[in-house]
Amino acid sequence: MKENYLVEKFGHQRDWVWRGWQIRYSYLKPPFSPNTEKPPILLIHGFGASLHHWRFNISVLAEEYPVYAIDLLGFGASRKADTEYNTQLWTELIYDFWQTFINQPMIMVGNSLGSLICVVTAYNYPKIVKKITLLNLPDVTIRQEMIPKIVQPIIKIIETIFSDPIFLKPLFLILRQPSILKKCLSMAYIDQSKIDQELINIIAIPPQDENAIKAFIGLCRGVNNVNFAPSMKQILPQLNIPILLIWGLKDCMIPSSLASIFAQLNAKIELVTLENVGHCPQDEIPEKFNQILLNYCKI
Repeated sequence: MKENYLVEKFGHQRDWVWRGWQIRYSYLKPPFSPNTEKPPILLIHGFGASLHHWRFNISVLAEEYPVYAIDLLGFGASRKADTEYNTQLWTELIYDFWQTFINQPMIMVGNSLGSLICVVTAYNYPKIVKKITLLNLPDVTIRQEMIPKIVQPIIKIIETIFSDPIFLKPLFLILRQPSILKKCLSMAYIDQSKIDQELINIIAIPPQDENAIKAFIGLCRGVNNVNFAPSMKQILPQLNIPILLIWGLKDCMIPSSLASIFAQLNAKIELVTLENVGHCPQDEIPEKFNQILLNYCKI
């Protein structure tokens, strides 16, 4: 009974070995006479999350479309690898996953870090992507632009210090406590009732995995590296596919003021803003999000 419940909610979960690392993914397809002409949907979670963060979306979307979701390397039930993390690594993972399991133009949907990966994947491998849907969009290069050049060397020294394992190890042990993670989630969600025990477990269990500390250190160092991700301001204008940009106007993690800036960079971007919604629309208002996405997929 429990197994059937998990399949209905998260799809069929499997492990796949990529470059010697174990990767967790799931898939769920329409139950009756699936239309093979409909493009598959690939869901990519945000920083610190997993494919389980699509808990209210997978089964609904799979009523009409083949749906895949993946735990990025370093997150969820995938290997907590001791490696150099950046968007290039993750986009190569997505491309190889696509070649292995999907192999037809797909609709990519990402939240936060997942949105960043959707954009870079569409830029690096345009033939594999039909459309992308972005639930907010971080741009790490904007932070660098905002820092005066005279101060940048000082900031670099500070970031180097705070990237040292001596500092990061105790920080990780504090941050992975469920009570601390719950407080972090309260910043990402406007509707606090959505922060239930299942959500806390989704975020709190993966950091207990073997080598999670080493992966955390690699992730922190990666984010602080200038080569972590290309500029969204430079890439977005070059994409020649439909783009749906969804942004909660009360997003405390990535300012919603960026939404209109990004939307002006490409005529193919359709912007949808959501009142009284935070950083994770797919989980905070799943019914509304699912309908927006399904309507967009049909266009």
